[in-house]
Amino acid sequence: MTDVQQDWWRSAVIYQVYIRSFADGSGTGVGDIRGLRSRLAYLRDLGVDALWINPWYSSPMLDGGYDVADYRSIAGEFGTLADAEAFVRAAHGHGLRVIIDIVPNHTSDRHPWFRAALQAGPASRERARYVFRPGQGENGELPPNNWKSMFGGPAWTRVTERDGSRGEWYLHLFDSSQPDLEWGNEEVRQEFLDILRFWFDRGVDGMRIDVAHGMIKHPELPDLPVGEAGEVLAPAESDDHPHWDRSDVHEIYREWRKVADSYDPPRVFVAEAWVDSPERLAHYVRPGGLHTAFNFDYLRAPWSAQELRKIIDQTLDVFHEVGAPATWVLSNHDVERHVTRYGRQVTSAVIASSPPVELGEPDEALGTHRARAAALLMLALPGGAYIYQGEELGLPEVLDIPEAALRDPIWERSGHTKRGRDGCRVPLPWTTHGPSYGFGVNGSWLPQPAGWGARSVQAQQYDSGSMLNLYKEALRLRRDMRALGLGSLEWLPGHGEEVLAFRREPDFACVVNLGAAPVKLLEHNRVRLSSAPLDDGLLPPDAAVWLAV
Repeated sequence: MTDVQQDWWRSAVIYQVYIRSFADGSGTGVGDIRGLRSRLAYLRDLGVDALWINPWYSSPMLDGGYDVADYRSIAGEFGTLADAEAFVRAAHGHGLRVIIDIVPNHTSDRHPWFRAALQAGPASRERARYVFRPGQGENGELPPNNWKSMFGGPAWTRVTERDGSRGEWYLHLFDSSQPDLEWGNEEVRQEFLDILRFWFDRGVDGMRIDVAHGMIKHPELPDLPVGEAGEVLAPAESDDHPHWDRSDVHEIYREWRKVADSYDPPRVFVAEAWVDSPERLAHYVRPGGLHTAFNFDYLRAPWSAQELRKIIDQTLDVFHEVGAPATWVLSNHDVERHVTRYGRQVTSAVIASSPPVELGEPDEALGTHRARAAALLMLALPGGAYIYQGEELGLPEVLDIPEAALRDPIWERSGHTKRGRDGCRVPLPWTTHGPSYGFGVNGSWLPQPAGWGARSVQAQQYDSGSMLNLYKEALRLRRDMRALGLGSLEWLPGHGEEVLAFRREPDFACVVNLGAAPVKLLEHNRVRLSSAPLDDGLLPPDAAVWLAV
Protein backbone atom coordinates (compact mmCIF):
# COMPACT_ATOMS: atom_id res chain seq x y z
CA MET A 1 0.00 0.00 0.00
CA THR A 2 1.30 3.46 -0.89
CA ASP A 3 2.17 6.07 1.72
CA VAL A 4 -0.62 8.27 0.30
CA GLN A 5 -3.17 5.55 1.05
CA GLN A 6 -1.72 4.88 4.49
CA ASP A 7 -1.68 8.58 5.34
CA TRP A 8 -5.26 9.23 4.21
CA TRP A 9 -6.06 10.60 7.68
CA ARG A 10 -3.71 13.58 7.26
CA SER A 11 -6.14 15.42 4.98
CA ALA A 12 -9.39 13.49 5.41
CA VAL A 13 -12.83 15.04 5.82
CA ILE A 14 -14.61 12.84 8.35
CA TYR A 15 -18.37 12.88 8.98
CA GLN A 16 -19.53 12.40 12.56
CA VAL A 17 -22.54 10.10 12.93
CA TYR A 18 -24.51 10.41 16.16
CA ILE A 19 -26.09 7.08 15.47
CA ARG A 20 -29.24 7.50 17.61
CA SER A 21 -30.20 10.52 15.53
CA PHE A 22 -29.01 9.71 12.02
CA ALA A 23 -31.50 7.28 10.45
CA ASP A 24 -33.93 4.74 11.92
CA GLY A 25 -34.09 1.59 9.81
CA SER A 26 -36.14 -0.52 12.25
CA GLY A 27 -39.12 1.70 13.08
CA THR A 28 -38.24 2.06 16.75
CA GLY A 29 -37.77 5.82 16.78
CA VAL A 30 -34.05 5.37 17.42
CA GLY A 31 -31.36 5.56 14.76
CA ASP A 32 -29.54 2.28 14.11
CA ILE A 33 -27.01 0.46 11.96
CA ARG A 34 -29.62 -0.55 9.40
CA GLY A 35 -30.65 3.08 8.93
CA LEU A 36 -27.06 4.23 8.70
CA ARG A 37 -26.25 1.59 6.11
CA SER A 38 -29.25 2.69 4.03
CA ARG A 39 -27.77 6.22 3.82
CA LEU A 40 -24.22 5.29 2.82
CA ALA A 41 -24.80 6.47 -0.75
CA TYR A 42 -25.76 9.90 0.62
CA LEU A 43 -22.51 10.13 2.56
CA ARG A 44 -20.49 8.94 -0.42
CA ASP A 45 -22.12 11.52 -2.67
CA LEU A 46 -21.62 14.25 -0.08
CA GLY A 47 -17.92 13.71 -0.65
CA VAL A 48 -16.53 12.77 2.77
CA ASP A 49 -13.68 10.31 3.22
CA ALA A 50 -14.68 8.52 6.40
CA LEU A 51 -17.30 8.23 9.14
CA TRP A 52 -16.87 8.52 12.88
CA ILE A 53 -19.66 6.74 14.72
CA ASN A 54 -20.52 7.58 18.33
CA PRO A 55 -20.63 4.56 20.69
CA TRP A 56 -22.71 1.65 19.43
CA TYR A 57 -21.84 -0.82 22.19
CA SER A 58 -24.18 -2.58 24.62
CA SER A 59 -25.19 0.05 27.16
CA PRO A 60 -28.01 1.12 29.49
CA MET A 61 -27.93 4.37 27.45
CA LEU A 62 -28.00 6.65 30.46
CA ASP A 63 -25.46 8.87 28.68
CA GLY A 64 -26.15 8.17 25.02
CA GLY A 65 -23.96 5.07 24.94
CA TYR A 66 -20.94 6.58 26.68
CA ASP A 67 -21.79 4.25 29.57
CA VAL A 68 -20.52 0.99 28.07
CA ALA A 69 -21.58 -2.36 29.53
CA ASP A 70 -19.82 -4.54 26.91
CA TYR A 71 -17.19 -3.23 24.51
CA ARG A 72 -17.40 -6.32 22.27
CA SER A 73 -21.12 -6.33 21.53
CA ILE A 74 -23.63 -3.97 19.91
CA ALA A 75 -26.55 -2.33 21.70
CA GLY A 76 -29.75 -4.17 20.79
CA GLU A 77 -31.46 -0.96 19.72
CA PHE A 78 -28.71 -0.40 17.14
CA GLY A 79 -28.43 -3.96 15.82
CA THR A 80 -26.07 -6.89 16.24
CA LEU A 81 -22.36 -7.54 15.96
CA ALA A 82 -23.05 -9.17 12.59
CA ASP A 83 -24.82 -5.97 11.50
CA ALA A 84 -21.79 -3.93 12.52
CA GLU A 85 -19.39 -6.18 10.63
CA ALA A 86 -21.59 -6.07 7.52
CA PHE A 87 -21.84 -2.29 7.82
CA VAL A 88 -18.05 -1.88 7.86
CA ARG A 89 -17.78 -3.99 4.71
CA ALA A 90 -20.56 -1.98 3.03
CA ALA A 91 -18.94 1.35 3.96
CA HIS A 92 -15.65 0.16 2.49
CA GLY A 93 -17.54 -0.79 -0.65
CA HIS A 94 -18.61 2.86 -0.96
CA GLY A 95 -15.03 4.04 -0.49
CA LEU A 96 -15.69 5.20 3.08
CA ARG A 97 -13.49 4.36 6.05
CA VAL A 98 -14.98 3.75 9.50
CA ILE A 99 -13.83 5.17 12.84
CA ILE A 100 -15.64 4.10 16.00
CA ASP A 101 -15.65 5.53 19.50
CA ILE A 102 -13.68 3.97 22.35
CA VAL A 103 -14.58 5.00 25.92
CA PRO A 104 -11.58 4.17 28.14
CA ASN A 105 -12.00 6.55 31.08
CA HIS A 106 -14.99 4.76 32.56
CA THR A 107 -17.48 1.93 32.07
CA SER A 108 -21.15 1.59 32.85
CA ASP A 109 -21.99 0.58 36.41
CA ARG A 110 -23.64 -2.43 34.74
CA HIS A 111 -20.38 -3.62 33.24
CA PRO A 112 -19.54 -7.11 34.59
CA TRP A 113 -16.31 -5.75 36.09
CA PHE A 114 -18.11 -3.15 38.20
CA ARG A 115 -20.79 -5.57 39.34
CA ALA A 116 -18.03 -7.92 40.42
CA ALA A 117 -16.29 -5.06 42.23
CA LEU A 118 -19.40 -4.34 44.30
CA GLN A 119 -19.71 -8.00 45.25
CA ALA A 120 -16.03 -8.53 46.02
CA GLY A 121 -15.56 -5.78 48.59
CA PRO A 122 -12.58 -3.63 49.63
CA ALA A 123 -8.95 -4.59 48.81
CA SER A 124 -10.08 -7.06 46.15
CA ARG A 125 -8.67 -7.62 42.68
CA GLU A 126 -12.07 -6.64 41.30
CA ARG A 127 -12.13 -3.26 43.04
CA ALA A 128 -8.55 -2.55 41.99
CA ARG A 129 -9.82 -2.13 38.42
CA TYR A 130 -11.73 1.01 39.49
CA VAL A 131 -10.97 4.04 41.68
CA PHE A 132 -12.38 3.02 45.07
CA ARG A 133 -11.32 4.84 48.22
CA PRO A 134 -12.43 5.05 51.87
CA GLY A 135 -14.23 8.23 52.80
CA GLN A 136 -13.10 11.04 55.06
CA GLY A 137 -14.66 11.97 58.39
CA GLU A 138 -15.08 10.01 61.59
CA ASN A 139 -17.05 7.23 59.91
CA GLY A 140 -16.03 7.69 56.29
CA GLU A 141 -19.17 9.71 55.65
CA LEU A 142 -17.41 12.37 53.55
CA PRO A 143 -16.10 11.92 49.97
CA PRO A 144 -12.37 11.22 49.57
CA ASN A 145 -11.81 14.68 48.04
CA ASN A 146 -13.63 17.68 46.58
CA TRP A 147 -13.70 16.61 42.92
CA LYS A 148 -16.85 17.44 41.00
CA SER A 149 -18.74 15.46 38.39
CA MET A 150 -18.69 17.09 34.96
CA PHE A 151 -22.45 16.56 34.89
CA GLY A 152 -23.02 18.30 38.23
CA GLY A 153 -22.72 17.29 41.87
CA PRO A 154 -19.89 15.39 43.56
CA ALA A 155 -17.63 12.99 41.63
CA TRP A 156 -17.94 10.31 44.32
CA THR A 157 -20.70 7.89 45.26
CA ARG A 158 -20.66 5.72 48.38
CA VAL A 159 -21.55 2.06 48.08
CA THR A 160 -23.42 -0.23 50.41
CA GLU A 161 -21.37 -3.32 51.14
CA ARG A 162 -22.76 -6.85 51.01
CA ASP A 163 -23.32 -6.90 54.77
CA GLY A 164 -25.48 -3.77 54.52
CA SER A 165 -22.90 -1.39 55.97
CA ARG A 166 -21.94 1.92 54.38
CA GLY A 167 -18.66 1.30 52.62
CA GLU A 168 -16.13 2.79 50.20
CA TRP A 169 -16.63 5.53 47.65
CA TYR A 170 -16.04 5.17 43.91
CA LEU A 171 -14.97 7.92 41.52
CA HIS A 172 -17.10 9.01 38.56
CA LEU A 173 -15.97 12.15 36.78
CA PHE A 174 -19.19 11.96 34.79
CA ASP A 175 -22.48 10.39 35.86
CA SER A 176 -22.68 8.11 38.90
CA SER A 177 -23.56 5.33 36.44
CA GLN A 178 -20.08 5.77 34.86
CA PRO A 179 -17.41 4.62 37.35
CA ASP A 180 -13.84 5.61 36.44
CA LEU A 181 -11.36 2.86 35.65
CA GLU A 182 -7.99 2.66 37.42
CA TRP A 183 -5.44 3.00 34.62
CA GLY A 184 -2.58 2.23 36.95
CA ASN A 185 -3.91 -1.33 36.89
CA GLU A 186 -2.19 -3.60 34.35
CA GLU A 187 -5.33 -5.68 33.87
CA VAL A 188 -7.20 -2.57 32.70
CA ARG A 189 -4.45 -1.71 30.22
CA GLN A 190 -4.33 -5.21 28.75
CA GLU A 191 -8.12 -5.36 28.46
CA PHE A 192 -8.23 -2.28 26.29
CA LEU A 193 -5.39 -3.46 24.08
CA ASP A 194 -7.50 -6.54 23.44
CA ILE A 195 -10.60 -4.41 22.73
CA LEU A 196 -8.62 -2.45 20.13
CA ARG A 197 -7.56 -5.68 18.42
CA PHE A 198 -11.13 -7.02 18.55
CA TRP A 199 -12.43 -4.14 16.43
CA PHE A 200 -9.38 -3.69 14.23
CA ASP A 201 -9.66 -7.39 13.34
CA ARG A 202 -13.19 -6.64 12.12
CA GLY A 203 -12.00 -4.04 9.66
CA VAL A 204 -12.55 -0.84 11.63
CA ASP A 205 -10.10 1.78 10.33
CA GLY A 206 -9.57 3.72 13.53
CA MET A 207 -10.77 4.89 16.93
CA ARG A 208 -11.87 8.22 18.32
CA ILE A 209 -10.79 8.29 21.98
CA ASP A 210 -13.38 9.72 24.37
CA VAL A 211 -11.95 11.95 27.12
CA ALA A 212 -8.43 11.22 25.89
CA HIS A 213 -7.00 13.73 28.36
CA GLY A 214 -8.46 11.77 31.29
CA MET A 215 -7.75 8.24 32.52
CA ILE A 216 -4.64 9.04 34.61
CA LYS A 217 -5.31 10.44 38.09
CA HIS A 218 -2.83 11.79 40.61
CA PRO A 219 -2.03 8.82 42.86
CA GLU A 220 -2.74 10.83 46.01
CA LEU A 221 -6.07 12.18 44.69
CA PRO A 222 -5.49 15.72 46.07
CA ASP A 223 -8.27 18.27 46.30
CA LEU A 224 -8.85 20.62 43.40
CA PRO A 225 -7.86 24.25 44.01
CA VAL A 226 -10.63 26.27 45.62
CA GLY A 227 -12.83 27.87 42.98
CA GLU A 228 -12.02 25.46 40.15
CA ALA A 229 -15.46 24.08 39.28
CA GLY A 230 -16.05 21.12 37.03
CA GLU A 231 -17.71 21.74 33.68
CA VAL A 232 -18.37 19.28 30.89
CA LEU A 233 -15.21 18.90 28.82
CA ALA A 234 -13.71 22.22 29.86
CA PRO A 235 -9.91 22.49 29.78
CA ALA A 236 -7.96 22.27 33.02
CA GLU A 237 -7.48 25.56 34.83
CA SER A 238 -4.27 24.53 36.64
CA ASP A 239 -0.89 23.33 35.36
CA ASP A 240 -0.79 20.17 37.49
CA HIS A 241 -4.41 19.13 37.37
CA PRO A 242 -5.09 15.99 39.43
CA HIS A 243 -7.23 14.25 36.83
CA TRP A 244 -6.96 16.06 33.46
CA ASP A 245 -4.12 16.05 30.93
CA ARG A 246 -1.53 14.32 33.11
CA SER A 247 1.71 13.42 31.35
CA ASP A 248 1.51 9.70 32.16
CA VAL A 249 -1.49 9.35 29.84
CA HIS A 250 0.88 9.38 26.87
CA GLU A 251 2.41 6.07 27.99
CA ILE A 252 -0.97 4.49 27.27
CA TYR A 253 -1.10 5.91 23.77
CA ARG A 254 2.39 4.73 22.92
CA GLU A 255 1.17 1.20 23.66
CA TRP A 256 -1.96 1.77 21.58
CA ARG A 257 0.05 3.11 18.65
CA LYS A 258 2.08 -0.10 18.52
CA VAL A 259 -1.14 -2.07 18.18
CA ALA A 260 -2.45 0.23 15.43
CA ASP A 261 0.84 0.05 13.52
CA SER A 262 0.81 -3.75 13.60
CA TYR A 263 -2.06 -3.80 11.07
CA ASP A 264 -1.85 -3.45 7.31
CA PRO A 265 -2.91 -0.80 6.60
CA PRO A 266 -2.17 0.78 9.99
CA ARG A 267 -5.20 1.85 12.00
CA VAL A 268 -5.52 5.43 13.24
CA PHE A 269 -6.56 7.37 16.35
CA VAL A 270 -8.10 10.78 16.95
CA ALA A 271 -8.05 12.27 20.45
CA GLU A 272 -10.86 14.12 22.15
CA ALA A 273 -8.56 16.12 24.42
CA TRP A 274 -9.86 19.31 26.01
CA VAL A 275 -6.60 21.00 26.98
CA ASP A 276 -5.64 24.60 27.57
CA SER A 277 -3.33 25.34 24.64
CA PRO A 278 -2.25 24.12 21.19
CA GLU A 279 1.12 23.26 22.73
CA ARG A 280 -0.52 20.86 25.20
CA LEU A 281 -2.63 19.37 22.43
CA ALA A 282 0.46 18.73 20.31
CA HIS A 283 1.76 16.40 23.03
CA TYR A 284 -0.94 13.91 22.03
CA VAL A 285 0.21 13.72 18.40
CA ARG A 286 3.96 13.49 18.80
CA PRO A 287 5.73 10.70 16.88
CA GLY A 288 4.81 7.34 18.39
CA GLY A 289 1.64 8.74 19.93
CA LEU A 290 -1.80 9.38 18.47
CA HIS A 291 -2.33 10.43 14.85
CA THR A 292 -4.68 13.41 15.17
CA ALA A 293 -6.60 15.42 17.76
CA PHE A 294 -9.70 17.55 17.57
CA ASN A 295 -8.84 21.25 17.52
CA PHE A 296 -11.15 22.55 20.22
CA ASP A 297 -9.37 25.91 20.42
CA TYR A 298 -10.64 26.48 16.88
CA LEU A 299 -14.13 25.25 17.75
CA ARG A 300 -14.29 27.57 20.78
CA ALA A 301 -13.08 30.63 18.86
CA PRO A 302 -15.41 33.64 18.46
CA TRP A 303 -16.36 35.02 15.05
CA SER A 304 -13.33 37.28 14.92
CA ALA A 305 -10.67 37.49 12.21
CA GLN A 306 -7.93 38.25 14.71
CA GLU A 307 -8.84 35.40 17.06
CA LEU A 308 -9.24 32.87 14.26
CA ARG A 309 -5.95 33.84 12.64
CA LYS A 310 -4.16 33.58 15.98
CA ILE A 311 -5.47 30.05 16.57
CA ILE A 312 -4.79 28.96 12.99
CA ASP A 313 -1.18 30.18 13.23
CA GLN A 314 -0.58 28.61 16.65
CA THR A 315 -2.07 25.30 15.55
CA LEU A 316 -0.12 25.05 12.31
CA ASP A 317 3.13 26.03 14.02
CA VAL A 318 3.00 23.61 16.94
CA PHE A 319 1.64 20.70 14.92
CA HIS A 320 4.28 21.21 12.25
CA GLU A 321 6.95 20.90 14.94
CA VAL A 322 5.77 17.38 15.82
CA GLY A 323 5.02 16.32 12.24
CA ALA A 324 1.26 16.03 12.73
CA PRO A 325 -1.59 17.49 10.65
CA ALA A 326 -4.08 19.97 12.03
CA THR A 327 -7.67 18.79 12.35
CA TRP A 328 -10.41 21.44 12.24
CA VAL A 329 -13.93 21.18 13.66
CA LEU A 330 -16.90 23.54 14.08
CA SER A 331 -19.51 21.46 15.93
CA ASN A 332 -20.08 18.10 17.58
CA HIS A 333 -22.55 16.27 19.82
CA ASP A 334 -21.39 18.13 22.96
CA VAL A 335 -21.58 21.78 21.88
CA GLU A 336 -24.21 24.17 20.64
CA ARG A 337 -24.53 23.98 16.84
CA HIS A 338 -22.54 26.75 15.21
CA VAL A 339 -25.46 28.10 13.15
CA THR A 340 -26.98 29.13 16.47
CA ARG A 341 -23.86 30.32 18.29
CA TYR A 342 -22.65 32.39 15.33
CA GLY A 343 -25.99 34.20 15.46
CA ARG A 344 -25.56 35.25 19.09
CA GLN A 345 -23.91 38.31 20.61
CA VAL A 346 -21.40 35.95 22.23
CA THR A 347 -20.12 33.84 19.34
CA SER A 348 -17.44 31.76 21.08
CA ALA A 349 -18.45 28.14 21.43
CA VAL A 350 -19.99 26.95 24.65
CA ILE A 351 -20.62 23.45 25.85
CA ALA A 352 -24.28 22.81 25.17
CA SER A 353 -24.88 22.20 28.88
CA SER A 354 -24.19 25.83 29.74
CA PRO A 355 -27.25 28.02 30.30
CA PRO A 356 -27.58 30.36 27.29
CA VAL A 357 -29.29 33.12 29.26
CA GLU A 358 -26.44 35.63 28.96
CA LEU A 359 -25.37 34.76 25.42
CA GLY A 360 -28.06 36.74 23.62
CA GLU A 361 -30.94 35.63 21.44
CA PRO A 362 -29.69 33.97 18.26
CA ASP A 363 -30.28 35.60 14.88
CA GLU A 364 -30.63 32.48 12.76
CA ALA A 365 -30.23 34.25 9.40
CA LEU A 366 -26.99 35.86 10.56
CA GLY A 367 -25.77 32.58 12.04
CA THR A 368 -26.48 30.78 8.78
CA HIS A 369 -24.55 33.35 6.72
CA ARG A 370 -21.60 32.99 9.05
CA ALA A 371 -21.85 29.19 9.10
CA ARG A 372 -21.64 29.10 5.29
CA ALA A 373 -18.51 31.24 5.40
CA ALA A 374 -17.06 29.18 8.26
CA ALA A 375 -17.47 26.00 6.22
CA LEU A 376 -15.42 27.40 3.34
CA LEU A 377 -12.75 28.69 5.72
CA MET A 378 -12.45 25.35 7.54
CA LEU A 379 -12.30 23.28 4.36
CA ALA A 380 -9.63 25.55 2.89
CA LEU A 381 -7.21 25.19 5.82
CA PRO A 382 -4.27 22.75 5.73
CA GLY A 383 -4.93 19.33 7.24
CA GLY A 384 -8.18 17.47 7.88
CA ALA A 385 -11.69 18.41 9.01
CA TYR A 386 -14.71 16.95 10.79
CA ILE A 387 -18.33 17.58 9.83
CA TYR A 388 -21.01 16.94 12.45
CA GLN A 389 -24.16 15.36 11.03
CA GLY A 390 -26.72 17.99 10.02
CA GLU A 391 -24.07 20.68 9.75
CA GLU A 392 -24.25 20.22 5.99
CA LEU A 393 -27.99 20.99 6.22
CA GLY A 394 -27.45 24.15 8.24
CA LEU A 395 -29.36 22.78 11.21
CA PRO A 396 -29.61 25.11 14.22
CA GLU A 397 -29.64 24.13 17.89
CA VAL A 398 -33.14 23.12 18.99
CA LEU A 399 -33.65 25.36 22.01
CA ASP A 400 -37.25 24.55 22.91
CA ILE A 401 -37.29 20.79 23.52
CA PRO A 402 -39.97 20.24 26.17
CA GLU A 403 -38.46 19.61 29.59
CA ALA A 404 -40.28 16.27 29.86
CA ALA A 405 -38.47 15.07 26.72
CA LEU A 406 -34.90 15.95 27.79
CA ARG A 407 -32.64 12.89 28.04
CA ASP A 408 -29.17 14.24 28.83
CA PRO A 409 -28.06 13.30 32.39
CA ILE A 410 -26.88 16.89 32.82
CA TRP A 411 -30.53 17.96 33.13
CA GLU A 412 -31.12 15.87 36.24
CA ARG A 413 -27.69 16.18 37.86
CA SER A 414 -27.76 19.99 37.54
CA GLY A 415 -31.07 20.16 39.38
CA HIS A 416 -32.84 21.21 36.17
CA THR A 417 -30.66 24.31 35.78
CA LYS A 418 -28.83 23.15 32.62
CA ARG A 419 -30.79 21.68 29.74
CA GLY A 420 -27.87 19.61 28.52
CA ARG A 421 -26.78 18.63 25.02
CA ASP A 422 -30.01 17.29 23.52
CA GLY A 423 -30.51 20.41 21.39
CA CYS A 424 -27.67 19.43 19.06
CA ARG A 425 -28.76 15.76 18.95
CA VAL A 426 -32.26 16.05 17.49
CA PRO A 427 -32.77 13.45 14.71
CA LEU A 428 -32.03 14.52 11.15
CA PRO A 429 -34.74 15.50 8.66
CA TRP A 430 -34.45 13.58 5.40
CA THR A 431 -37.78 14.42 3.75
CA THR A 432 -40.06 17.43 3.71
CA HIS A 433 -42.98 15.53 5.23
CA GLY A 434 -43.73 12.40 7.23
CA PRO A 435 -44.02 11.44 10.90
CA SER A 436 -40.31 12.09 11.52
CA TYR A 437 -39.33 13.86 8.27
CA GLY A 438 -37.87 10.64 6.87
CA PHE A 439 -35.79 9.77 9.94
CA GLY A 440 -37.99 6.70 10.43
CA VAL A 441 -41.58 5.57 10.19
CA ASN A 442 -42.69 5.86 13.83
CA GLY A 443 -41.49 9.19 15.16
CA SER A 444 -38.15 9.96 16.82
CA TRP A 445 -36.59 9.56 20.26
CA LEU A 446 -36.24 13.33 20.63
CA PRO A 447 -39.02 15.58 19.28
CA GLN A 448 -38.22 17.37 16.04
CA PRO A 449 -39.40 20.98 15.71
CA ALA A 450 -42.25 21.97 13.44
CA GLY A 451 -40.98 22.89 10.01
CA TRP A 452 -37.91 20.63 10.31
CA GLY A 453 -38.73 19.27 6.86
CA ALA A 454 -37.88 22.60 5.24
CA ARG A 455 -34.26 21.91 6.24
CA SER A 456 -34.28 18.32 5.00
CA VAL A 457 -32.06 16.65 2.44
CA GLN A 458 -35.05 16.40 0.11
CA ALA A 459 -35.78 20.12 0.40
CA GLN A 460 -32.17 21.10 -0.29
CA GLN A 461 -30.86 18.61 -2.81
CA TYR A 462 -32.08 20.44 -5.94
CA ASP A 463 -31.56 23.97 -4.60
CA SER A 464 -28.23 25.14 -6.00
CA GLY A 465 -27.95 27.78 -3.27
CA SER A 466 -28.61 25.44 -0.34
CA MET A 467 -26.20 24.67 2.48
CA LEU A 468 -26.15 21.03 1.37
CA ASN A 469 -25.00 21.90 -2.13
CA LEU A 470 -22.44 24.37 -0.80
CA TYR A 471 -20.87 21.53 1.19
CA LYS A 472 -21.05 19.13 -1.77
CA GLU A 473 -19.32 21.58 -4.09
CA ALA A 474 -16.69 22.51 -1.52
CA LEU A 475 -15.88 18.85 -0.89
CA ARG A 476 -15.75 18.14 -4.63
CA LEU A 477 -13.33 21.00 -5.19
CA ARG A 478 -11.27 19.97 -2.18
CA ARG A 479 -10.79 16.53 -3.70
CA ASP A 480 -10.00 17.86 -7.17
CA MET A 481 -7.60 20.68 -6.27
CA ARG A 482 -3.96 20.03 -5.49
CA ALA A 483 -3.80 23.17 -3.38
CA LEU A 484 -6.23 21.88 -0.74
CA GLY A 485 -5.69 19.27 1.95
CA LEU A 486 -2.08 18.90 3.06
CA GLY A 487 0.40 21.76 2.74
CA SER A 488 0.87 25.25 4.09
CA LEU A 489 -0.73 28.66 3.68
CA GLU A 490 0.54 32.17 3.10
CA TRP A 491 -1.38 35.08 4.59
CA LEU A 492 -2.03 37.90 2.13
CA PRO A 493 -1.62 41.41 3.56
CA GLY A 494 -3.59 44.55 2.86
CA HIS A 495 -7.15 43.40 3.46
CA GLY A 496 -7.94 44.93 6.84
CA GLU A 497 -8.17 43.61 10.38
CA GLU A 498 -11.55 41.94 9.88
CA VAL A 499 -10.57 39.98 6.77
CA LEU A 500 -8.77 36.66 6.50
CA ALA A 501 -7.03 36.23 3.15
CA PHE A 502 -4.55 33.50 2.34
CA ARG A 503 -3.02 31.74 -0.62
CA ARG A 504 -2.29 28.05 -1.06
CA GLU A 505 -0.04 26.83 -3.81
CA PRO A 506 -0.23 26.47 -6.68
CA ASP A 507 -3.32 28.50 -7.62
CA PHE A 508 -5.81 28.93 -4.77
CA ALA A 509 -6.83 31.79 -2.50
CA CYS A 510 -9.48 32.09 0.19
CA VAL A 511 -10.91 35.38 1.45
CA VAL A 512 -13.26 35.59 4.45
CA ASN A 513 -14.92 38.87 5.40
CA LEU A 514 -15.77 38.91 9.11
CA GLY A 515 -16.35 42.66 9.17
CA ALA A 516 -19.42 44.85 8.77
CA ALA A 517 -18.66 46.32 5.31
CA PRO A 518 -18.11 44.74 1.88
CA VAL A 519 -14.49 44.29 0.81
CA LYS A 520 -12.78 44.24 -2.55
CA LEU A 521 -11.48 40.90 -3.77
CA LEU A 522 -7.84 40.39 -4.56
CA GLU A 523 -6.82 39.97 -8.18
CA HIS A 524 -7.95 36.58 -9.47
CA ASN A 525 -8.70 34.55 -12.59
CA ARG A 526 -12.12 33.31 -11.54
CA VAL A 527 -14.39 32.62 -8.58
CA ARG A 528 -14.44 28.93 -7.74
CA LEU A 529 -17.02 29.05 -4.93
CA SER A 530 -18.67 31.68 -2.76
CA SER A 531 -20.72 31.36 0.42
CA ALA A 532 -22.86 34.34 -0.64
CA PRO A 533 -23.55 36.25 -3.90
CA LEU A 534 -20.87 38.79 -4.73
CA ASP A 535 -21.95 42.41 -5.18
CA ASP A 536 -20.21 43.93 -8.20
CA GLY A 537 -16.96 42.22 -7.31
CA LEU A 538 -17.25 42.95 -3.59
CA LEU A 539 -17.39 40.27 -0.89
CA PRO A 540 -20.26 41.06 1.50
CA PRO A 541 -19.98 40.85 5.29
CA ASP A 542 -19.94 37.38 6.89
CA ALA A 543 -19.02 35.70 3.62
CA ALA A 544 -16.16 33.68 2.15
CA VAL A 545 -14.94 33.04 -1.37
CA TRP A 546 -12.55 30.58 -3.03
CA LEU A 547 -10.58 32.06 -5.91
CA ALA A 548 -8.39 30.75 -8.71
CA VAL A 549 -5.30 33.00 -8.72
